[in-house]
Amino acid sequence: MKNEKALIVSISQGDQNAFRAVYELYADKVYNTALSYAQNKEDAEEITQDVFTKVFRNAAQFEGRSGVSTWIYRITVNTSLSRLKKRKRFSLFGMGTSVPSNRADFDHPGILLEKKEDAKALFRAIDTLPATQKTAFILSFVEELPRQEVADIMEISLKAVESLLQRGKKNLRIKLEKMYLERRKK
Repeated sequence: MKNEKALIVSISQGDQNAFRAVYELYADKVYNTALSYAQNKEDAEEITQDVFTKVFRNAAQFEGRSGVSTWIYRITVNTSLSRLKKRKRFSLFGMGTSVPSNRADFDHPGILLEKKEDAKALFRAIDTLPATQKTAFILSFVEELPRQEVADIMEISLKAVESLLQRGKKNLRIKLEKMYLERRKK
C-alpha cells in the first residue's frame, strides 16, 4: 500500500481507489471527532461527509508540511466548528433547526454503558468551553492524540496547548462540581 502522502497525491489526480483507502483509514476518527463536537449523530455524519468532500477537492493543495492525519484532523476541527457556529447563528435568528435542548441525552459510542451518565455530564460541560479549549480538550483527551499533534492541528505552540488544557480542565472542574451539586439536590 502507498504511504499516506502518496495517497493524497493520487487523490489530487482523481484516483478513487486512493480516496477510498484514505477514507477507510480516517472515517472512524473523523466521525468520532465530529461527534464530540456536534453531539448528535446526524450532524456528525454530515460533518464527516463534508470533511471527505474537502479532502477530495483540496488534495492538490496539500503541501505535505504536516502529516496527513494532522491535515485531516485540522479539516475536521474547522468543519465541526463552522457547523456549530452556523447552527448557533440559525437558532439565534429563529431559522432552521435550533440547537437541540436534549443535548444531555447525547451518547458517545466509545463510552462504557456504566459510565454513560457521567459521560453525558462531561460532554455537556465540554460543550460550554470556549472553542480553543474545547478543541484542545477533545483532541487530547477524547481522541487521545499526542500533544504535539494537537499543537500542529491547531497551528499553535505546544506551550499554548498545555495552557489551553489547564484552563479547560479548571473550567470543566468548576462546571462539573456545579452539575454534581445540582444532581445531589434532586
